Amino acid sequence: MRRPLLVLAAAIAGVGLFTGGLAWLLDTPKAPKGAPPEVRLYLGLCATCHGVDGRGSWRATLFLVRPGDLTDKARFGATSDAYLFDLIKHGGAPIGRPGMPAFGSTLRDEEIRLLAKVVHELPALKSAP
Repeated sequence: MRRPLLVLAAAIAGVGLFTGGLAWLLDTPKAPKGAPPEVRLYLGLCATCHGVDGRGSWRATLFLVRPGDLTDKARFGATSDAYLFDLIKHGGAPIGRPGMPAFGSTLRDEEIRLLAKVVHELPALKSAP
């Protein structure tokens, strides 16, 4: 009678350790104190896949997702605000990029414009010394 209870307790403890470790591993970075709202939005919603610096995250690779390198000046530096707004709001599926989720149901249009502003600033940050 004691042995099955010990096995059950060990299994529950193992699952708890596994899920706790996974939560720690996949936790999103925290915004620094005094960070502007657009940086908080980026770190909270985008950094999980695109990485803190915009070059992509190992977490996305872990789940076989290949997000675009937002610091690629040739690719994202020339994109229009309207394109980025539509991509963030409606997701990538309408334009052939099914991995990009839509945030139109969770963000207001002004917040989406702030995120587009952050994406436009990332290529400039990469080339800065």
